[in-house]
Amino acid sequence: MEKGIYTLVLRTEQEEKVYVGSLGPVIFAGGYYAYTGSARGPAGLKRLERHIRVMNGQNTTRKWHIDYLLPLASLQESIITFTDRNLECFIAGQIGAQLASIRNFGSTDCYCSSHLHYSIDLDEISCIVQQAHRECIRIL
Repeated sequence: MEKGIYTLVLRTEQEEKVYVGSLGPVIFAGGYYAYTGSARGPAGLKRLERHIRVMNGQNTTRKWHIDYLLPLASLQESIITFTDRNLECFIAGQIGAQLASIRNFGSTDCYCSSHLHYSIDLDEISCIVQQAHRECIRIL
């Protein structure tokens, strides 16, 4: 099974307040979000298929923070860096240096401020995410 680090670029239509597990209430503005996650476990990149099932309402289990946002969003693109190295936080940090962060989202098991970032502009968020993944490839 292929393994890697991925960033999902998602779009929400309107502002919504959602209770996100241990984070409690989170207000998601309408716009674009970049969620960076790891798919280095036994199932590898099959995790992305699970995210799609949650997004489409075929899976209602809420295991990770992203599971609460996915049903509100549409997938714009996914960027993947194929690796078995732990570079999720590096990529999230590169993105977070340029975009607004949703505090503590997806980062309860690390020291990052967030693994979810926001922009009102699709071109901006897409460019920043792609650049972060390119930077990651350079250090591989």
